[in-house]
Amino acid sequence: MRYDLTDLRLFLHILTEGSITARADRMHLSLPSASARVRSLEHHAGVALLIRGRRGVRPTPAGTTLARHARDVLDRTARLESAVASYTRPPAAPLILLGGGSAMHRLVPQALISFLRAHPDTDVTASESRTPQTERKLADGEADLGVLLDDEAGGCGLRTEPLGDDPLVVIGQAGGILAGRTALTYGEAAEHPLVGLDANSSLRRWIEKHLGPHAPAVRHRTTVTDLGVLISLAAAGAGLAVVPRRAIDPHQSLEVCQLQERWARRHHLLAWGVTDRATSTATETLAEHLRQAARSEPADPSAHGNNLGRLPFHDC
Repeated sequence: MRYDLTDLRLFLHILTEGSITARADRMHLSLPSASARVRSLEHHAGVALLIRGRRGVRPTPAGTTLARHARDVLDRTARLESAVASYTRPPAAPLILLGGGSAMHRLVPQALISFLRAHPDTDVTASESRTPQTERKLADGEADLGVLLDDEAGGCGLRTEPLGDDPLVVIGQAGGILAGRTALTYGEAAEHPLVGLDANSSLRRWIEKHLGPHAPAVRHRTTVTDLGVLISLAAAGAGLAVVPRRAIDPHQSLEVCQLQERWARRHHLLAWGVTDRATSTATETLAEHLRQAARSEPADPSAHGNNLGRLPFHDC
């Protein structure tokens, strides 16, 4: 037995109004036409669906049952139409988001998770990019948003705002050689075996740029391409590592010490591109999710307190 969806909608509206006449007026139907549709629905069902009285109409037991199932059918139909419609709409170009290795490790993924869940019709392409490259792409209209390092930002006229601190720290195994230290320089850290990122990584290049030609000799026990793997190696005692503080999981047992060098005190900036979408609602919304992600990841792990069952962070 098949029912016309328009008749089902009319029937539900009539029950809501308690009147065939009122609903016919609102749906721009004549009263005879609306009454005919109801009679056709009753004929199709083979049973009376409405009790008609001088004060309006109310459903029969069969009408109540039909109404309950009609609502379910119409809800499912609406969801089906919405799902299919998403494929028939011309796909919008994805937003382009760029950021350095530090931002791409925790900040950007956290922002993307909340943004993509809340906005299923907007896609985002996120890529790792060093600050100079990100600035060029933003200025050339090839990207919508970027996360920059303040000391590398060239002041090329882009719209920017502070996003949060991103200091570099030295990490090692909990209870290991860093325990009890107050602070250390990169040269002191380099006296011990290190684990590091691949030579082509944006963070490795950034560090080497600031160390300059007189950088201390370093013994890297191994190099890896992933920041998360690097942190795990340091936590397991494979060697010390220099990493962005924001990249550290606050629930991981580690010794965390400040680097004394001024260049280790970095800050993130949020920058807008010169694309036509730079002021769009979608771009501004993605920017807000990045701000929220930055606020939810304090640079100082001591803000999280101690972790039960684990060694706490030690702020050297």
